[in-house]
Amino acid sequence: MAWKDNEDNRQDGDDGEEELDETVGTPLPPLLPNANSLTRQDAVLFAIDVSSSMLQPPPSTEDKKKADTDSAVAAALKCAYQIMQQRIIAQPKDMMGILLFGTEKSKFRDEPGSRSSSGYPHCYLLTDLDIPSAGDVKQLKALVEEGDEEGILVPSKEEVLMSNVLFCANQVFTTNAANFGSRRLFIITDNDDPHSGDKTIKSSAAVRAKDLYDLGVVIELFPVSRGDDKFDLTKFYDDIIYRDPGAEADEVKSSKSGDSITLLNSLISNINSKQTPKRSYFSNLPFELAPGLTIGIKGYMPLHRQQPHRTCWVWVGGEKAQLAYSETAKVDSTTRTVEKTEIKKAYKFGGEYIYFKPEEAAALKDMGKKVLRVIGFKPRSQLPSWASVKKSIFIFPSEEHFVGSTRVFSALWQKLLKSQKIGIAWFIARENANPIMVAIIPSRNPENEPSSTQAFPDGLWLYPLPFADDVRTVEFEAKRRPADEVTDKMREIVMNLQLPKASYNPLKYPNPSLQWHYKILQAMALEEDVPDKLDDPTIPKYRQIDKRVGGYLAELKEMVAEKAKVLMETRAFKREIEDYDDERPSKRAKPAAKKPSGHMNNAQLKLAMEQDTLKKLTVAELKEILVSKGLSTAGKKAELLEKLEHWLEENA
Repeated sequence: MAWKDNEDNRQDGDDGEEELDETVGTPLPPLLPNANSLTRQDAVLFAIDVSSSMLQPPPSTEDKKKADTDSAVAAALKCAYQIMQQRIIAQPKDMMGILLFGTEKSKFRDEPGSRSSSGYPHCYLLTDLDIPSAGDVKQLKALVEEGDEEGILVPSKEEVLMSNVLFCANQVFTTNAANFGSRRLFIITDNDDPHSGDKTIKSSAAVRAKDLYDLGVVIELFPVSRGDDKFDLTKFYDDIIYRDPGAEADEVKSSKSGDSITLLNSLISNINSKQTPKRSYFSNLPFELAPGLTIGIKGYMPLHRQQPHRTCWVWVGGEKAQLAYSETAKVDSTTRTVEKTEIKKAYKFGGEYIYFKPEEAAALKDMGKKVLRVIGFKPRSQLPSWASVKKSIFIFPSEEHFVGSTRVFSALWQKLLKSQKIGIAWFIARENANPIMVAIIPSRNPENEPSSTQAFPDGLWLYPLPFADDVRTVEFEAKRRPADEVTDKMREIVMNLQLPKASYNPLKYPNPSLQWHYKILQAMALEEDVPDKLDDPTIPKYRQIDKRVGGYLAELKEMVAEKAKVLMETRAFKREIEDYDDERPSKRAKPAAKKPSGHMNNAQLKLAMEQDTLKKLTVAELKEILVSKGLSTAGKKAELLEKLEHWLEENA
């Protein structure tokens, strides 16, 4: 089946739908201010501890190739630099900032009327929370590659109060991202007890953390450990990190320096697992298992195709480039501008236009309230591999409106897994959306598989199914050939070229065209040299392939060449026989007498109408048939065909 690319951007419906974005969040009431920014954007503030221990380089090891070379602060800044580059590409509307704490210098903002840096001692706002610009990337790149020329990364001799750090972050989120649906504070530190023995300061920090939680800011901790020392959360950060009681608990992973594991890679891996917030495709959707039995669920879109952002027109006539906005106007045949009140929506049907009022058009699309309703169950083996027409949706229980949803959801998941069954359901994702049929498929998270990336837990997937109108009939004949020595040799090649763990890991293969596009944009924006080529991991590793199956490929080539030689000789022999037969004179066949069209019976005429071959008859033949049926023969050929088809529909 072929499906248009833009169907991912607008799956269902047209006008009057709730605001909903596949990659982001839940529908919002239309009267809520700044609804678009609240549902569509994410703000992340990095808080990096600049202490003496964080600036200390890792101890040297015997294996210099695999040893850490960066201090924890340098690794954290490099990690933030890479994350900033990724967000510019994947999440260009989201904000990011960097706050250094524990520094000798203090800086908050230079804006008039803002709180001075003395209000947040030993806190240095390196990059304010905003959409990353080329200047921000340049500044961070210079600090990472050229070193600290301004003396920013100098640890303070005095203790920094975590309450001031959290209060500073509160001010940054309040002023820059007040209406964002997702706001997160990433703390990177190696100190598990910054205020040892002082309960008053700890209590003050806990209060500031509670203020952030009430504001909707999620605090994520990325601890750094060294050697055999473990980062103990119970000393301080258990009172700082607030967890949502209704959400599943996330494990706090520690980034360890040394032991042949680079701190930078560990930090990037842990932050990548949490940098994209869990934003639901739909929330609190009723899931009707049976009459009178309904639970609540949330849905997530784990996959979303990334494409280069659309170009825009820019006016460059002034001192600074400005966006040029376009306007459209509808005109009639006399080029007069038509007002919106003068036009109506219409559908073309049989050469005519059927007009609808706005309320009639809305009622036409109303197929009921949003719901997921089970129709029945089928064996999983009956689900064909080609049946998926859209991206699958991961669903998870929600206790907000229906208490006990998790228990019922778990029972359904276990039963489907045990019985090897799938559910068939009627699904409407949002108001005014077109209903679709889905298969409810249970999934199990791979066990005992070490992975630093976040995986989806056990749950259910909604697998969109096609309707009868979506299925195309394709006639083809595929003859299965018996296995021979060529097939056996190819089997050996395939078995020796398996991917690692015999599975495809998409995290290892970024889109080369997308990466190249943004690599060029980045080089031009940062005034860097344009790269000659891109490091493309999708290019086959020919040396390894030759090392593994080079001999098999040579043998396969010889076998194919021999098969082709035999086939060509056979075809040449057959062609000689055919040429010899063509030289012999053959008797001219007597043409069969053409059967008069007027003698075609009703069954033959009916079959010709169904096969759309009546139009091949001449006007004389059509008139002969109409006379035999007692019908008028006046009119053109199209009128004669219409008379005959009308008669056949009623009488044949």
